[in-house]
Order: sequence, then structure tokens, then C-alpha cells
Amino acid sequence: MADPKGFLTTGREVAQTRPPGERVKDWNEVYVPGSLLPIISKQAGRCMDCGIPFCHSGCPLGNLIPEWNDYAYRGDWTAASERLHATNNFPEFTGRLCPAPCESACVLGINQPAVTIKNVEVTIIDKAWDSGDVTPQPPERLSGKTVAVIGSGPAGLAAAQQLTRAGHTVVVYERADRIGGLLRYGIPEFKMEKSHINRRIEQMRAEGTKFRTEVEIGRDVDAAKLRRRYDAVVIAAGATVSRDLPVPGRELRGIHFAMEYLPLANKVKEGDLTVSPITAEGKHVVVIGGGDTGADCVGTAHRQGAASVTQLEIMPRPGEDRAPNQPWPTFPMLYKVTSAHEEGGERVYSVSTTHFEGSVPAEGETVGKVQSLHLIEVEFKGGKLEQKSGTERVIPAQLVTLAMGFTGTDQANGLVQQFGLELDARGNVARDDEYATNVGGVFVAGDAGRGQSLIVWAIAEGRSAARGVDRFLTGASDLHAPIKPTDRSLTV
Repeated sequence: MADPKGFLTTGREVAQTRPPGERVKDWNEVYVPGSLLPIISKQAGRCMDCGIPFCHSGCPLGNLIPEWNDYAYRGDWTAASERLHATNNFPEFTGRLCPAPCESACVLGINQPAVTIKNVEVTIIDKAWDSGDVTPQPPERLSGKTVAVIGSGPAGLAAAQQLTRAGHTVVVYERADRIGGLLRYGIPEFKMEKSHINRRIEQMRAEGTKFRTEVEIGRDVDAAKLRRRYDAVVIAAGATVSRDLPVPGRELRGIHFAMEYLPLANKVKEGDLTVSPITAEGKHVVVIGGGDTGADCVGTAHRQGAASVTQLEIMPRPGEDRAPNQPWPTFPMLYKVTSAHEEGGERVYSVSTTHFEGSVPAEGETVGKVQSLHLIEVEFKGGKLEQKSGTERVIPAQLVTLAMGFTGTDQANGLVQQFGLELDARGNVARDDEYATNVGGVFVAGDAGRGQSLIVWAIAEGRSAARGVDRFLTGASDLHAPIKPTDRSLTV
């Protein structure tokens, strides 16, 4: 146990953020550099070392949280990093991006503010990088087996690193021009600077993982041929089909999917573009969708100089406290204010968009530009969504981003058809308990098989799929597998 009285004597203290007026002027991470280290040992000391650590079950990775809390409290950062990496390949990603279901399951959280597990995690890994504790771990011997991983998001990278360390020769295929998937182009720089991805990729290269960018399996390379070339294939292509909003006026210019808008801002930061072709500068921006992707659009619009930002959500505003049907230790739906929301804008709940209005098309144009959005208040009655008569209103909208989630794996490129993959009832790639598809030697991990989910689930699935592949190739496996595909856990 860390500090036996820590949870009684020390209050919860979280990472300090820079003032909103300062941080919207740049794209750096919102946190004050170095602000966590002076307080984090005491925060780790709040861990109770409870008899049954529910944080383990709250975390899909099964992170050994009480153990590395104890090491962090005692200042043994090397040991803390070793225990952290025992279950998580990329704690610098989860420590910045995960919504921390482990904290929702913290036993201390029953009647007190939970342990700041996420802040402890990111401090441990940042300290490990700074001190040189994170080094390549190449395999002692090669198995002679080859594996192709399709997709370089968190699931694909986790599977690739595990399989490389098991001695297999792994090649990761990515259709974008850089490695990282949505970590690279879907997550804004102010939430996670891309230097964290770059140094982890260099570690993986040093371990032996090979990367091929700008190669789309199903379009540039026939999937069936890829299967014949490798002993096994892992599909970790994500659930990249954005949910659309088929209402009148959707065709107007200025209405974009979030995943059309956000990557361009990241490309500007990468130096590929001087100015984004889709910019919020001087415009009234409306973000449709109240989740994390919507918040990313909000923060990006602030930094681009939007005239105003309004975020719409069809569901009612969540409560400040757990609802009766979301008891501890489940992951509750609570009202939260992200760093992007601290920076300004309006959030509107229980509303639905009825249609868009736009300008008259200019000469040579087929459609005009979006100018306004018509919405109406809605409520759930008897399990059905109903519009509330007389609540219609119009708001200005010169840039609209659709951030309403994703509907499944992209099938337009032919990957599913060329492999001959079966889909489940939700439109995801079907798999068994070993993450194997109906095609021999082809496995699936992450959102492609699970559907849209959290980064921590993606890493957990990548690790578990790697174990399935390793067993398929060698007959046995020592790789850590935290979950099964059917495990929905308490946090879903």
C-alpha cells in the first residue's frame, strides 16, 4: 500500500491547464508543462490498496493500477514504468486521451473523489521517456512467420508491437501518408502532440516492425493476394464510415464530416499545408454531436478564430451525479466540461436539426454555401424521440461539422469483399473468441470488429488479437490478452 492515510489526508488534485485565452493562440497541449510531477506522488498515495481493486475491471487493459500507484508514491519511477508497460503498450496515449473508466470504478469514488489514476499514468510514462527507461525490446529470435497488420491506429500498433516482440516479422499497412490512424489525424494537437506518436514509432522500428504508408489494402493491394503473401493478417482498419445527417440542405457547401475537418488542421500543424482548406476563421460554426469528436471540433474552431461556436446534442444534458441506473462501478454518463468547452462556445441539448439554408449559388456553382441551421427541441416519450411543437428556431451556420459517430468499417475499398469476410448484425467484421474471422489466418481487432469505441478498448483488442495470432502461428502464446471479443465489461 502507498500511504495508509493518504485517502483521508489528501484531497484530489488534477493536472493544471493553461489559461483558455492563452492556449487558444497555439496548438500545444493544454496542460502546464511539468505541473503534475510536484503533486503526483501524494495523489498516488491516495490509492487505498483495496481488497478488490475494481479499477482493474474498470480498465479494459486490466492495468495494475494499485501497483504502479505504490511505486509512484515511493518515487520508484523505473518500477512504476515496468508495471505500467506490463499491460499497456502506449500509456502516453491513454494517459492523455482515455476518459478513464478506471476512475469511475475506483473504490474511493464510492463516497469521495476518485484517485487521479489518469494523471498518475501519464506522469509515469513521461518520466520514463525523459529518464531513458523506454527502450526498444527486439525479440531474442525470429519465428520465421510473417504478419500483415492493416491499419496503424492504436489497435493495429498494439497488435504489431506484441507480435514483433513475439518474434514474428510484422508489416503495418496504412492508407494515410503518416503512421498513427486517428491518433495522427483525428486527434487535435492540443489534446496530444504528435511527438508522442513519433517516438513510439521509432521504438517499434528499432524492434523490427516495418511500416508501409499510402497503401490502401483493397484498393492499392488486393486483399486476397495479401493473405497469400503473409502467414497471418490482422485487420485493424477502424470504423471509419461517418454517420451522416440526411436532411434538406445537406448538399450545401460548408457542411463537412468531422473527419474531413480535423485531419486538415493536423496537416497544417505537420507543415503539409499553410492554411486549412476548411477553416472556421471568422465564421459562425455549428458542431452537431456532443461527444469527444465534437469537442475536438469545438477546440479546433476556437484556434482557427471562429466568430462563434455552437455544439448541438440530440440527447438531454447528462446530470452532474450518477443516475440511479448507472451505479458504481459502472462508467456513468455525466456532464463534463472538456478543455475545449472551457475556451468558450455554447452547448445546446435536446435539439434536432430539421434542415439547412444557404446562399444562392454563384455563377459556375451548382450549390450555395450554408448560411443557417434550423433546429427544434426534442424529448423522449415512451422510448421514442418526439419533436416539441413551437420550439423551432434558426441559428447562423457558415461552417457545420458532423460529429455524430461512426457506423462501421469502410467497405467501399473492397477489403471486406476481397477477403470474403462475414459481418455481424451491427455491420462489423465478425470474429470468434480468438479474434479470428471466417477466413483462415485473418484476424480483426479494434473498431473494425467492435464498432466505435475508446482508445483503451482498441489497445486491449490489439493485444488480445495478437495473442490469437501468435497461437495460430505457433500453437501456443505467452502474450498478455486482457479481453475477449464478447467481453462488454462493466464500463461499456
